[in-house]
Amino acid sequence: MQFGSIRSVLCFLAVSFCLTGTSNELRGAPPAAVRTDSFEIKMKLLEAAWKNGDYDLVRSLTHSLRDTAIQTQVESASPGKSLLASAQFQLVSSLDPAWQQWGQGWKYVKQISVAETAGESRSFEPVEVLLSFPAEQVTSLAREVRVARISEGGLIEVPSQVYQEVRRGAERFCKILWMAECQPHQQQDYLVFYGNSDAELPEYPSDLTTQGEGFGLDIANSYFKATLSRQTGQLERLTLRREHGLELFSGGQGHGEPPGIDWAHDYVDQGNFQKLRISLWENCPDYEVIRGPLCTIIRRWGFPRSPIHPIDTPARLQISVEYRFYCGLPWFHKLGSMKAIQNFEAAALRDDEWVFSGQSFTDPLWMGRDGKLQIGDVPPAAQQDLWGVGFFHKESQDSFMALFLEHQAEGLPELKHSGAPQLFYRWHGSVWSRYPLPVTTVPAGAALTQKNAYLSIPFTPTEGAAQIETLRNRLVHPLVLSGGKGIKSEAVSVVTPPRVRENSTNRLARRGEAGDCTPSKQILWNALRDCKDAQLYTADIDVVDLGLVYDLRVRGPVVTVIMAMPHRGRPLLGYFIDGSISVHPTLSLPVRERLLKIPGVKQVVVEQTWSPGWSSNRLSNEGRKKLGLDEAN
Repeated sequence: MQFGSIRSVLCFLAVSFCLTGTSNELRGAPPAAVRTDSFEIKMKLLEAAWKNGDYDLVRSLTHSLRDTAIQTQVESASPGKSLLASAQFQLVSSLDPAWQQWGQGWKYVKQISVAETAGESRSFEPVEVLLSFPAEQVTSLAREVRVARISEGGLIEVPSQVYQEVRRGAERFCKILWMAECQPHQQQDYLVFYGNSDAELPEYPSDLTTQGEGFGLDIANSYFKATLSRQTGQLERLTLRREHGLELFSGGQGHGEPPGIDWAHDYVDQGNFQKLRISLWENCPDYEVIRGPLCTIIRRWGFPRSPIHPIDTPARLQISVEYRFYCGLPWFHKLGSMKAIQNFEAAALRDDEWVFSGQSFTDPLWMGRDGKLQIGDVPPAAQQDLWGVGFFHKESQDSFMALFLEHQAEGLPELKHSGAPQLFYRWHGSVWSRYPLPVTTVPAGAALTQKNAYLSIPFTPTEGAAQIETLRNRLVHPLVLSGGKGIKSEAVSVVTPPRVRENSTNRLARRGEAGDCTPSKQILWNALRDCKDAQLYTADIDVVDLGLVYDLRVRGPVVTVIMAMPHRGRPLLGYFIDGSISVHPTLSLPVRERLLKIPGVKQVVVEQTWSPGWSSNRLSNEGRKKLGLDEAN
């Protein structure tokens, strides 16, 4: 018998077996522990394979171990401590009637206060808060959370970005970022509304655009365009969005790897044998990307690589680098950490270096601990206590500067704060390079952390210094967030206003978000429960309980559904939209076909998204039960 014929018979038998549905193994959802293997089991298999010299199996098991680690992190990693406890909320119905009307469609609210302590006016400053919510009060924080600023007795919605939503037991957590306003030494109060099953993913106008897939992205706002390496995710080029569009780049052949303007982080090993660099990654070992209208975050981590990888693959210093690009701001953040996993010797270590080819600048800039900007070369006495370095051009007024906001270590002596800017570095052009390590023996558990801001503004000696000094003062003294005074439970009210300001919007809800659409969204959500994932043969689980439906919009007779697929191995959303051959008794309808059966629906548009990526945190209680996971309540 030919191989093709054997395969046909096997497929027929498999399909017939699934259709009968008589196997005890296929009745109900077996516990997740039965369907997968634990970390401990995989480790034993890995050790056995290593001893047996079965390196193909070793490589397969290391990939499987990684998958286990990712899923365990998704389910178990601590989200952190919420600024307010889940129980610290109140009902929107307890607010002043004018505010109730403004927030129609939402059920719950939390209050957050933002305090200014540095004597600086803040008009567009990013703030971030981690909050927790009772799981039974919300279905999707990304859709439902809205932020409003209290101003002169009224409420004004503030564009916000919700990300890193996770489910832990009876609570949901997320981070919320928005641009805050606050006068010097004053407090500004904000309300966070949530609990509206009709809410849609909000769309806010923004100058921030993010293009590309994975970590190799192009990110732009009104001030610059950042190009990240398609190989490593490192910042490769920065184009200043002024009339002549200066492009900052590092030319040449690098050290055999694609050159970029950001070269950190790396270290030189014992005896000055070689430099191990993250710029030598052929691909990011691990990364996560968060896109949004206010901020795009790219975080990458792993061990740096040798020039002769994989001959040398030391697991000694784990490095993490995160970029944060914001809308409407001429600066971006970089956060970095270097953690020693075991004792090792380092001849040198570098945690910030920037190289610019050509002669784009005429003068160096630097700043000491006092926060005063200086122009010119750094005197010898100040070269180990630098907190800002950069360059500018006298004629074009182009500038680029690093502001070192945090730079510290645990398990090591005081770091060196070096990195004097050099206007001419051989043929490369301008460079600064910070070597902070005060010793050569790095003990296990030692950690270096940093938080920097990189700024590009039109710079003149008469005005630029004050601008940069003011910005650094703001950034080293960020706004302080706290829970609103007096809110301890739903029975306690915030201060109620006498009226809603004339120039504030009439209500928080957009069209279709306050129970004001036909057909109702509840009918549509219920209908989507007839759309199952037929690849889960006996779970009888629908796309709603799986959390694959991110958004649902109704505009007259047109219904738009935003959906995700569980992972990139199943990229074809048409499986759910238009249907596929079912090989088991689960009754299911395609999404488009099912919604078109609802009176009043004339057109169904289904859009696919990969951002944010789907995870088990999106499962409903019922979905977790059907997949054999522990109940999330």
